[in-house]
Amino acid sequence: MKKYIFVAGLLTFISTGCHEGFLTVVPETSLSSATFFKTEADFVQAVNAAYVPLRTIYNDRTWKLAEMHSDNTHYARNRLFGAVDNTQNLADFCIPVSNGLTTNDNVLQQYRQDYVIIARTNEILTRIDDVEFDATAKANLKGQALFLRAFAYYELARYFGKAPLHLEPVTTREGASKPLSNTAELYAQIESDLKAAIPLLPTKSVQQPGRVTSGAAMMLLADLYMFQKKWQDAEPLLQNIVNSNQYSLMGDYDLAFSETNSNKNNAESIFEVQYMEGSAGLNGNLIYQFVPTPITAEELAPITGTSNPQAISGENNNIPTPDIIEAYEPGDLRKDISIGYVTLSQSLREDKVYPYIKKFARKHAVHGNTGQNFPVYRYAETLLFLAEALNEQGRGADALPFLNQVRNRAGLPNITETSTEALREIIFRERRVELAFENKRWFDLVRTGRVREIIEPFGQRVKADPVKYYYPDPATTPPSNAFTVLDDYYPLPAVEADLSSNF
Repeated sequence: MKKYIFVAGLLTFISTGCHEGFLTVVPETSLSSATFFKTEADFVQAVNAAYVPLRTIYNDRTWKLAEMHSDNTHYARNRLFGAVDNTQNLADFCIPVSNGLTTNDNVLQQYRQDYVIIARTNEILTRIDDVEFDATAKANLKGQALFLRAFAYYELARYFGKAPLHLEPVTTREGASKPLSNTAELYAQIESDLKAAIPLLPTKSVQQPGRVTSGAAMMLLADLYMFQKKWQDAEPLLQNIVNSNQYSLMGDYDLAFSETNSNKNNAESIFEVQYMEGSAGLNGNLIYQFVPTPITAEELAPITGTSNPQAISGENNNIPTPDIIEAYEPGDLRKDISIGYVTLSQSLREDKVYPYIKKFARKHAVHGNTGQNFPVYRYAETLLFLAEALNEQGRGADALPFLNQVRNRAGLPNITETSTEALREIIFRERRVELAFENKRWFDLVRTGRVREIIEPFGQRVKADPVKYYYPDPATTPPSNAFTVLDDYYPLPAVEADLSSNF
């Protein structure tokens, strides 16, 4: 591990503002956790800070590591610009690997942001029981910290399969370097944290909007069980969410996603990362990271709706593949809500028409400054998970009502198939289109053991017809090592290995 974990605990309070009067008590150079955690307000501020890395994770990393690293989206080339290896290699399944380590910066930054969350929540959980304040408020804050720590470790477990397990603040350089815990050990800790969090957290109707709820903790725990194929353990958690009457499908699929200043944390939202348009530094710029380029200001304006659109050059990220476009059934209302098209006059391709992720292209005021929230868990996924858990237990007929709720909203007819194998494929496909571009696809491939089955032929299609997959012309082809690194887990970041003897 690294000195970074120790420092992150201290930076929590510098980066989010200090408690009033704090700096009048001790010199700024003596800022420490020991002198900060004195009141309920201090713990509220610390928990707020533990959410902060999620904005960076979902704006900058997750879509690269979990969606573009799949067959749902790809990386289009502009030979006048030159490749951006850290991103391109994720889409091409050829990130550099040596002795289980990689120099890919997206992997490194994801890893570090998760450990910022862990460092901050460890500080909270270590100290909160020693400070007297309202018991209900304390339980709520403690539950949120437990959820966030579990969430960060779940990301590490799914991305890397192993990681150092820190449950207390790191106070020495030696303490920062811990052995790698395996997947089973990480899963056990995640499960423990979430089981502790669920009874501490309020329901959505009581909780402050945007904060973790008991339903979110149940959903994360159910996700953990689904990943492990523990269908019987996941089922009651998912049923509890359904029976809680705290969530429902929005009547229109388009309304499931927030606008930049409205419709946030709506009835379908179980947990979403919060952004705010404006100058406070809480905004995102997600659509600008993967709108097709090079795009002129005139071509961009209808997509973003801003008063000051500006041209964007470079290369394209996260472009919907022909494969995901073809995955929608005829009449599926989600297709036109999820995917739009734009003609790029400056593109080097003969066919200058590109698809883009329309579901996250919400109108906003200022170029490069968006405020729509990002959905981590929606009620639609609860219904699909429940259908899957029931079907995998041989109860296909019981699964159909939950599956068909999702399909009916999309304008599609009921499924009547009850064969386990056939229904498994139907649910797998339904997850792909319902949750398209929400960073679920890679994890679905891994947890179902279908990475090679699906990515190998996908890679063959890209190589056979690169123009179809957004290469500018037949002369521009994928690199020779494309689609050669098809492991379930990412290698650990090489920079971290330089700081730990345990990697």
